[in-house]
Amino acid sequence: MNVTRKVLVLGSSGAMGQYLLPRLSELGYRIDAVSLDAADPGLRGVTHIQANAKDRSVYRELLAKNYDGIVDFLTYATGELTWYLPQALNHTGHYMFLSSCRVFDDKEHPVRESSPRLIDSSDDVLLRNSDDYCIYKARGENILRASQRRNWTIVRPATTYSFLRYQLVTLEAADNVGRAFAGKRVVVPEQAREKQATLSWGGDVARMLAGLLFLDRAIGEDFNVATGEHHSWEEIADYYHDICNLEAVWVDKEDYLRILSPDPYNMGPRWQLEYARLFTRETDNSKILSTLGMKQSELMPLYDGLKLEIGRCPKETVWRVNTAMDDYLAAMDRRSSGR
Repeated sequence: MNVTRKVLVLGSSGAMGQYLLPRLSELGYRIDAVSLDAADPGLRGVTHIQANAKDRSVYRELLAKNYDGIVDFLTYATGELTWYLPQALNHTGHYMFLSSCRVFDDKEHPVRESSPRLIDSSDDVLLRNSDDYCIYKARGENILRASQRRNWTIVRPATTYSFLRYQLVTLEAADNVGRAFAGKRVVVPEQAREKQATLSWGGDVARMLAGLLFLDRAIGEDFNVATGEHHSWEEIADYYHDICNLEAVWVDKEDYLRILSPDPYNMGPRWQLEYARLFTRETDNSKILSTLGMKQSELMPLYDGLKLEIGRCPKETVWRVNTAMDDYLAAMDRRSSGR
C-alpha cells in the first residue's frame, strides 16, 4: 500500500522554505508548514500553520503527530538545543537540521564537509565560548552526532538569496535593494572588496533539500548545500549596480560596523563580518551534487538569480531606513565638498 509521507517544515517562510514547499508538494507529500507569518493557501497537500513553533506547548503538539520527516529551519540558542533536538529525533523518521557554512574556519579553500570549524579551531576564545550563530549551529551538529539515534541529516547552506532576501556583505534587503529603490547609496567595508563569496539561490538549495529528504544515503551525513560558483564582493556589488542601480561606497570596516551597530559591546555584527564575510568563501559542493546526480551547470548563475529575485521585488515596498548610514554619507559629502 502506498502511504503518503507526512512532512513538518518548521520556519517555512524563509529564503529556502518558500521554494521548498512547492518542491515537496510536487513530490506528493502531505506537509504542515509552520511559520510566524501568514501564508497564502493554494499548494496541494500543504497546510499552513501560523504559530510560534518554539513555544514548547506548540512544539509538543506538532511532534505528537509523528511526522515521517522534519525539515527544521529554526534557530536554537545553545540553551535550547538540548531540549528541542532530542525531541525532534524521537518523533520522526528523518530529521533535517539546518546548520550553516558559517560554522567553518578560514583554513581550507574550497570549504568541504570535513573542513575545520570555528568552534574547534578558532584562536578567538571569546567567539568559541559565545552564543554566536556560527557557534550554536556547530553545537547543534555536535549534539546530533552524539545522539544514540542516527536519523538525522545536517545541511549547511551558504549565504542564500531569494524573494525579498538579498545580501551584500552583511547588508540585507532593506539596506541594499531597498536603498537602491529609494535612490540611496550604501556603505560596504573596503576589507571585503576582494574577498570571495558564495551566494546560492533559494530554489537550488530547496531542490537539494527535497532530494535529500528520505534518502537512505543522506542519513547520518552532512552536506554543503550550495553552488560552487563564487565571486568577490566587488563583483557582486557590480551585479547589484547593473540590476538595480545600487551605488556602493567602500569604507573602512570600523566605520561600517559603527554604522550597523553603535553599541561596541554588541559583538554579533563584528563576528558576522570578521568570521564569515571577510573569509574566503569558496564552497566544494561535489558531495551534494554526486549524491543527487546533479551538475553545477544546472544551478542558477548568480547574476541571473539576483536579476530574477530583485525583479520580483515590489518597488513600493516600505523599507526600514538606516538613518546612521544616511548621516555617515551626508557627512562624507560635506567633507568632500569642503563644507
